Amino acid sequence: MNFGKVLVPLVGIVLIAGAWRSYGWAGVALVAGAMVMFVLLHFNRAIQVLKRAADRPIGSVASAVMLNAKLKPKSSLLHVVALTRAIGELRSPKDTQPELFRWTDAGGSFVDATFVNGKLTEWTLVRPETTEEDAAALPDTSAADAVKPGATDALRPPV
Repeated sequence: MNFGKVLVPLVGIVLIAGAWRSYGWAGVALVAGAMVMFVLLHFNRAIQVLKRAADRPIGSVASAVMLNAKLKPKSSLLHVVALTRAIGELRSPKDTQPELFRWTDAGGSFVDATFVNGKLTEWTLVRPETTEEDAAALPDTSAADAVKPGATDALRPPV
């Protein structure tokens, strides 16, 4: 059972009742105003995230590897959309649980994320296989990775 659906309204009623008992109508107005402000702040954040996501293609992300590193269990779908700045490509049937979304980068890597009731439960990163022809086409960086003699001298402050 999702206690948030019961607990949040219950806490609101208790706060309003406590404000009425302590300060009368002024307390009710203050608590109700704070609750409306809280709802408006969350609504504004959701709208801003969706505005940013509207400018990008569905299911695209700059780097699937970086998205994989930033994901955390129990993150909301809105938080993941804010991270990717794109709405995920829905891979499961519409309006069924769990929901499966995919974000793909330009290199062909993708992250499949599973959401249950809007919360991230699991995700997988899939990177495309490289063939021998692709590996041969890449430049040899082994020489560039080696430290050149005297390279650390440039990092030392002058004496």
